Amino acid sequence: MSQKVRVRFAPSPTGPLHIGGVRTALFNYLFAKKHEGDFVLRIEDTDQTRYVEGAEDYIVEALNWLNIPYDEGPGKEGDAGPYRQSERKGLYREYADKLLASGNAYYAFDTAEELAEKRAEHEAQKETFIYNWHNREELNNSLALSEEETKQKIESGEPYVIRFKALENEELDLQDEIRGEIQVNTKVLDDKVLFKSDGMPTYHLANIVDDHLMKITHVIRGEEWLPSLALHVLLYRAFGWEAPKFAHLPLILKPTGKGKLSKRDGDKMGFPVFPLEWKDPKTGDIASGYREDGYLPQTVLNMLVFLGWNEGEGSEKEIYTLEELTKAFSLAHVSKGGSKFDPEKTKWFQHHYLQEQDNVVLAEQFLPFLKEKNIDPALTYVEEIVKTIKERATFVSDFWELSSFYFEAPTDFDAKASKKAWKEGTAEIMQNVKNVIAEVEDFNQENLQEKVKGWITNEGIGFGKVMQPLRLSLVGEMKGPDLFHIMTSVGKEETLKRIDFAIEKLK
Repeated sequence: MSQKVRVRFAPSPTGPLHIGGVRTALFNYLFAKKHEGDFVLRIEDTDQTRYVEGAEDYIVEALNWLNIPYDEGPGKEGDAGPYRQSERKGLYREYADKLLASGNAYYAFDTAEELAEKRAEHEAQKETFIYNWHNREELNNSLALSEEETKQKIESGEPYVIRFKALENEELDLQDEIRGEIQVNTKVLDDKVLFKSDGMPTYHLANIVDDHLMKITHVIRGEEWLPSLALHVLLYRAFGWEAPKFAHLPLILKPTGKGKLSKRDGDKMGFPVFPLEWKDPKTGDIASGYREDGYLPQTVLNMLVFLGWNEGEGSEKEIYTLEELTKAFSLAHVSKGGSKFDPEKTKWFQHHYLQEQDNVVLAEQFLPFLKEKNIDPALTYVEEIVKTIKERATFVSDFWELSSFYFEAPTDFDAKASKKAWKEGTAEIMQNVKNVIAEVEDFNQENLQEKVKGWITNEGIGFGKVMQPLRLSLVGEMKGPDLFHIMTSVGKEETLKRIDFAIEKLK
């Protein structure tokens, strides 16, 4: 590619960023980095009625948390700025006027009532009203009016829009980097509004002008923009500009595979559909986010990239670093069909990445959970425990359930486990085990194991008859890692105290 690759992610600040949008950002980022190009963030906020306070900051924070920051955009000004469409609105009228001058656009004065009437007439005949080549010269616009009439209407302040004059009957051969060749006949296109009566451009005009001025080489966006591809290619042609290459990403589908993934699916099935938690500034409603639910950014990226991409036929690799993804990524391996979202697979990725985390980091993240329970242990103690339990955890929030007995003695015993482990004669065995433990001077895991197991062997007692009630005494139920690790961690005094308590409580 001789021209420097430049891609853009262009969300509207109308609320939190859906993970479908995050995937679009990720694929743009990977494509840019693979080709040593630029990843641009442009905020498409021309529709101020839908603007939501805090949404832009949310988008920036999400990209930074995921380690896919933009190279140019708000706060990172480059030569192509400004990067908010609301700050570029002075530009768009000039380009609308160029299209008027070249005959590729026209003024339309039709009122909402007039258009509603036309729609109703068509519906009555079971037809759909389309404003285009077949009726535009009979409607209230500058193609049907004389130059003088048009001028008079504009000068008298009559509201108008500027519409694109779509071609009457041409077979367009369009190219999509994912879907290949697409044929569209222009006779099915309507004359889209490019400039609204409030003096603001529509998405179609603003997006084309901005992409051209920002030297965007590849437009990688969601499948929902596929119906607009023909119009956008025609707009480039009307301006006499070279169009970028287009790639339309497949939908992310519900876990059932039927329909597009929505927030409602997440609420119903208990998983987030946003990267970060979002608090609605108007209603105060809170929507969960991957970050606050304890997921790692690597998890989210690895999960998202597989929703529509794989390295190629025969590849079974599932775990990728961001660097590996950048090297491997190709639009040629993006699928055309939608991808089913799998919440369980996301947890699988999360489990993997949690195991890779440094134990000190995890211990530090676990400390606030302990503080909530008024437990204030040394970080080194927590680190040792984390090392022992993390292989059974998916989130840091799982740690308490897996390790509470390291911090608190049991006050009660699981009924089912007690029935199974504590029989007649068990109290006497536990008293003898307690005496063996009490005699261990160098109280470490190895010594304890040697003394206790040696005693069991010498006494000729079944291991289950000793180890099960011993675990029950220390933990309160039949769970947890190596018993001798638990004893070493809580210390001799605490170990003996717990055995005493169990003997008393379970007699």
